[in-house]
Amino acid sequence: MRIALLSCFYPFRGGISQFNASLYLELGKEHTVKAFNFKRQYPDFLFPGKTQYVTKDDDAVPIESESLLDTANPFSYVKTYKAIRDWNPDMVIISYWMSWFAPSLGWIARRLKKRCKVISILHNVIPHEPRFFDSPLTKYFLSGCSGNITLCQEVSDDLTAISPKALKTTLFHPVYAHFGERVPRKQAEEMLGLEPGKNNLLFFGLIREYKGLDILLEAFGELDDSYTLIVAGEPYGSFVKYEEIINASPAKDRIKLFTNYIKDSEVKYYFSAADLAVLPYRSATQSGISAISWHFEVPMVVTDVGGLRQSIGDSGTGLVADRPEPKLIAEEIRRFFADENLRVLCVNSIKAEKERLSWKAFAKRLIDFTDNLYKHQ
Repeated sequence: MRIALLSCFYPFRGGISQFNASLYLELGKEHTVKAFNFKRQYPDFLFPGKTQYVTKDDDAVPIESESLLDTANPFSYVKTYKAIRDWNPDMVIISYWMSWFAPSLGWIARRLKKRCKVISILHNVIPHEPRFFDSPLTKYFLSGCSGNITLCQEVSDDLTAISPKALKTTLFHPVYAHFGERVPRKQAEEMLGLEPGKNNLLFFGLIREYKGLDILLEAFGELDDSYTLIVAGEPYGSFVKYEEIINASPAKDRIKLFTNYIKDSEVKYYFSAADLAVLPYRSATQSGISAISWHFEVPMVVTDVGGLRQSIGDSGTGLVADRPEPKLIAEEIRRFFADENLRVLCVNSIKAEKERLSWKAFAKRLIDFTDNLYKHQ
């Protein structure tokens, strides 16, 4: 089968690009696959981070792609559509995660749908920080899709609310495997300058309001000096609020900040040093951070938002705080470290999940869904 992937790839960086690269490589084992990339995702003034692109110091999977689509230039929509059309795919897969992309991806999808199957992978239907125009723009994009894949039940429910008749299936977020293997804990702690012998908590990933770092910082202030908190990730927006909480915290000397974009080759050090990853999210769908935690066999404490209870709590790979509140998160952290058997049970559950949530299994179920697409009506 000839499969075109339209989304962001190298040299764009971040979780969606990593997801697309892994999917490209897996599908390419049995199909002819071509990546069609953005030329520009956002105008710089709309991008909250330091850069959208891989830098000289970064490590990323260099997928070969054709960079065509500029979301702010409608002329590029036509060029991208014609390039994909002329490649003559049997199927086009489009990753979608926010409504900014709906006009460009929707315009292209609606035209390609007349020629082949167009499948969306919906990382989000409604963004974590929603705006009034998200629903109508997303509906426009969805009108160009033959079928839709969601990665958790929460997103599937959002899809049903917006487009009740959409053909869909819910799969899962596969476990990332491109970050390398664990390194010895001592080596990781030395690399990061951490004091040995502590219970190391890890907050990892881009720092955004909905991810609740401020909640975790407040919770950490309630924990004794046997704990260290590692904060690793680039802030999207101002970090001032978090600095104020840290400076006022009785535990400020035990909070280790690495507030920059973490290169792929360095991810292993943070997870190899960590005993527990904490995802104190105010809202969520699925989480790419959980996929990294599973890869490195690090249990998690998460909040009961989005699909996190279903994916983490129900699978036994971590603990769930009922609400994103500091006291409740601190309680779950203490509970984890109070019972060594709990850690063993979580790690054993993670090992089982790693086998089930492979990219090979994801690709197979994706192809099965598209092969039988219209039977889902």
